Amino acid sequence: MPQFTKVLKVSDLPSGSMKTVSAFGRPIALAHVDGQYFAVDDICTHQQCSLGGEGFLDSNVITCGCHGAQYDVTSGKVMALPAVENLASYQVKVEGNDILVGV
Repeated sequence: MPQFTKVLKVSDLPSGSMKTVSAFGRPIALAHVDGQYFAVDDICTHQQCSLGGEGFLDSNVITCGCHGAQYDVTSGKVMALPAVENLASYQVKVEGNDILVGV
C-alpha cells in the first residue's frame, strides 16, 4: 500500500502541463491530462534528463527534451526510442485542492 504525500495544489498544474515534484525525496514528473493526474519517474531512462523540467507533454505523451525518447504518462511505458526501459508510475489522488502522490 503506497504512502501518499501532498505535492502540489490543483491550481498549480493547469490541464496539459507537467512539473517535477518531490515525493518522499524522489523526483516525480506530475502531469495533468484532460482532468486526470498522472505521476511517473522524472528521470529519463535513456540519459538521465529531467522529464518534468526539460520534457514536453502532448496529450498523454511525454517527450524527453534531451534526445526525444517518448513515454506514455498514464503508464510509464516507452513509446519511442532511444529509451528502452519503462518509467515507474505512481498513484495520484486529489483531496480538496491538494494533489497527492503515492510512493
